[in-house]
Amino acid sequence: MKPTDFAKHLTDFLSVYLPGQRGVSANTIKSYRDTFSLFLKFCQREKGIKVEKFTLSQFTNDIIESFLSWLETERGNGVATRNQRLAAFHSFCRYVQLEAPEHILLCQRNLAVSFKKNQKPHINYLSAEDMKEILAKPDCTSSSGRRDLLLLSLLYDTGARVSELIDLKVKDVRLDDYPVVRLTGKGNKVRYVPLMAKTATLLTGYISENKLDAPQKSDSPLFFNRQYQKLTRPGVTYILQKYGDSKLTPHLFRHTKAMHLLQAGVNLVYIRDLLGHVDITTTEVYARADTEMKRAALESVYQDLTPKTMPTWNNDEGLMAWLRNLS
Repeated sequence: MKPTDFAKHLTDFLSVYLPGQRGVSANTIKSYRDTFSLFLKFCQREKGIKVEKFTLSQFTNDIIESFLSWLETERGNGVATRNQRLAAFHSFCRYVQLEAPEHILLCQRNLAVSFKKNQKPHINYLSAEDMKEILAKPDCTSSSGRRDLLLLSLLYDTGARVSELIDLKVKDVRLDDYPVVRLTGKGNKVRYVPLMAKTATLLTGYISENKLDAPQKSDSPLFFNRQYQKLTRPGVTYILQKYGDSKLTPHLFRHTKAMHLLQAGVNLVYIRDLLGHVDITTTEVYARADTEMKRAALESVYQDLTPKTMPTWNNDEGLMAWLRNLS
């Protein structure tokens, strides 16, 4: 059977354009792939359109909006997920209108499908005391406990995304006079994050204990499972939740590190660089979230303009007299 124009363009988009020309990360490609996989299942089950017969002419703004509505009403997805799926469609349409200009009108109509406004999420983070309590929980008399302590410490110390943590290889760690770890973030962007002394000591002991300091081990994953394969996202989540409830996630550690740095007076530019944000406006969300910092800033410029003598509140006449005196 001859492939449709939709099949051809989607295959090239996912396998050639995104990794080769755009250089996007494997996680982004996987997310886009999952979006189109779910969309095609929707078309087949809800619209009666067979996957092998779906064409670009059928990829209209109407069917996109129908799919987005289905995500929210039938699958219970939130606005963020809906917008993420739509972002994949927009990226694909920008690609198609350049590769197949005869479909430019259809693509521009699809690009006109707008994102929904999403309420800014509240940023959860742990206090310094809570983080200290969590880091005290692993059993350091066992090898798995020592591994867990290092993993928790490294997540907090570096503010790494879970994908960055599980992709770490032995060669990404430098443990000389100025210990650093090399993290590969979104878009394959590399950044170097300094390690604090205690984390570096834990890392040195872990590498030695697991015999990862041999030259042939340089490309080995830093954290691995029983099959000596790199840890998975669920594997990291499982380790974290041994020491807390279901709310203890890798991203919570990342938020916590950012908030602690901000509360310590570290410049937002440095926090941006440590977290690997492209734009500082992404980092500014932490400054907006910290009510204690807002309180401190207000108190630092506060001028006491209230009268020196305060009223006796258990006497209505005294209160009225005090209010009259204000004018």
